[in-house]
Amino acid sequence: MNVYGIIPARLQSTRLPRKLLLAQTGKPLLEYTWNSASRAACLNQLIVAADSDEIVTAVTRFGGRVEMTGEHPSGTDRIAEVARRCCPAGEIFVNIQGDEPEINPANIDALVKALVDCPTAQMATLATPMQSLEQVQASSCVKVVQGGDGRALYFSRAAIPFCRDRDPAEVLASHHPWLLHIGIYAYRRDFLLELAQLPPSRLEQWEKLEQLRALEAGARIQVAIVEHHSVGIDTPEDYARFVERCRLLESSRHKME
Repeated sequence: MNVYGIIPARLQSTRLPRKLLLAQTGKPLLEYTWNSASRAACLNQLIVAADSDEIVTAVTRFGGRVEMTGEHPSGTDRIAEVARRCCPAGEIFVNIQGDEPEINPANIDALVKALVDCPTAQMATLATPMQSLEQVQASSCVKVVQGGDGRALYFSRAAIPFCRDRDPAEVLASHHPWLLHIGIYAYRRDFLLELAQLPPSRLEQWEKLEQLRALEAGARIQVAIVEHHSVGIDTPEDYARFVERCRLLESSRHKME
């Protein structure tokens, strides 16, 4: 199975401008994501899909493969362009978020395995059990409900499934029924190219969740459950905490030496 990891890399971002090129640690944030994703055993190739010359220059400097893309409304569209233009042998494409420098490569392997093991699925994604009511109640935390066969039934910013007759805190402590969706996807080639041609769907526009476009189109999205997930860098505070973690790790390495 020929598996490509694609990191869609957009220079500008709303809450943290130029975040992928931030380099207070001595390396751009994007390089950390590249290095982490490169350790996934399942990936035959890893490519950055860039939207600017600055991203291209940064990736070239740290030795990664990069492809310049045109203007696109989403990372999925950017990946589809690279798949169509540069990867004729690719069978599965993994959408890896560039702002997750601490992504666990084992999670990428679990994601691809979920898709390979389910021949009827067009896509796969990841989820992890929610640990707090704050997560359950937060609209920024996307929930997924899966069927007994592992397929995604629905994604929502609302607290689904709804617990009608029991105290949610009690349920959370004993059953962990709420799954936090992790925004990484694996697509079969034909479906990726098809998905990029579809207009935004009704539910997608209501919830602002692109994966609902695939569900409304009748796709099967297989969900793999993992224990931990990495933290995305969305705000200056997120980046400051990441820099501090890097400094502590570096300090620990020096002490061991």
